[in-house]
Amino acid sequence: MLSRRSTLALTSALAATVALGACGSGDSTSAAASSAAGTGLSIVTSTNVWGSVASAVAGDDATVTSIISDPNADPHSYEANTRTQLELSKATVVVENGGGYDDFVDTMLKASSAKATVLNAVDISGKQAAAGGELNEHVWYDVETVRKVAREIEATLAKASPDDATAFETNLKTFEGGLDTLEQKIATDRATTQGKGVAITEPVPGYLLQALGAENKTPEKFSEAIEEETDVPVDVLQETLALFSGHQVQALVYNEQTTGPQTEKVLDAAKSNGIAVVPVTETLPEGKDYTTWMTGNVDAITAALTQK
Repeated sequence: MLSRRSTLALTSALAATVALGACGSGDSTSAAASSAAGTGLSIVTSTNVWGSVASAVAGDDATVTSIISDPNADPHSYEANTRTQLELSKATVVVENGGGYDDFVDTMLKASSAKATVLNAVDISGKQAAAGGELNEHVWYDVETVRKVAREIEATLAKASPDDATAFETNLKTFEGGLDTLEQKIATDRATTQGKGVAITEPVPGYLLQALGAENKTPEKFSEAIEEETDVPVDVLQETLALFSGHQVQALVYNEQTTGPQTEKVLDAAKSNGIAVVPVTETLPEGKDYTTWMTGNVDAITAALTQK
C-alpha cells in the first residue's frame, strides 16, 4: 500500500501533466480568497492554515488563495488539478509547508511557468529530524515556526510592493502580538500540563504537546503506521490500548480528519476508560483564524490534562 505521502505525490504528478485547457471541466480545487487589491499581488498557499497567516500579514493588499481549505477533508487525499496549476502560475508568492507534506506544489510549479517566490515552512523553521528518526512536518503547530514564516511573508511582500511595505509591517506586528499572547498562554498552562501523559494517533499536534510539556506515551510504531496508512502490528496496538485501560495517560489527542478501524479502536478505548478525548485537525476550521484556532487547541488540551 502506498503511504499517504506517496499517494499525494503520485496523484499530483499525474495532475501536473494535464493541459491547462481542461480547466473548465470537472475542476475540484478548493480555494479561499481574500479581497483582491490594486497591487496585483497574489499569494497561493498549500493549506488554509498558511493562508490565514498570509492573510494576516497581507491584509487587503494581496489576494490569498488556499489550495486545500475543506475542514472536513483529509488533506493527504487531496488531488491537485489544472486549476491548482493555473493559480500557482499566476502567484507572486507561494507558501508551501514542505517536509514531504505537500509535494504537489513543487511538482506543479515545475510544470508551469510560475515565477513566484516560494517560501517553504519546514525550511524556514530550521527543524531537522532526530538521528534515526523522521521529521514531524506538521510545523504549523509550532508557534515560533509560524512567527518565522509570517516574517518571511512580510519581507517578501515588502520587496514585491515597496509602496505597501508600511502596511505589511503594521499587519505583521499585529499578528505577532497575537502570537505573543498565545505563547504566554502556553507558558502559563505548562505549569499545570508539564509531565502529564498523553496519547496521539498521529504526530500532528506533536509540537504543541511538547510546548506544553506533555509526555507522549504512544508507541512510535503506532503513530508511524497510522500516518503511513499501514497496518499496526498486533502487539503495538495492544500496547497502545493498554495506555487507556491502565490509565497511563490523561488524554488522547487525535487527528479527526484521518480515521480508520485502528484509530477507532483507540478512540473507543479512551472513551470506555474515561480518558479525555481532544480532537485536532490539520486544516483550519471554518470561521477561525490561526491564533483563535490554536488558542482553542491549547485550551482543550490543557483542560483535558488537568481534569480530575
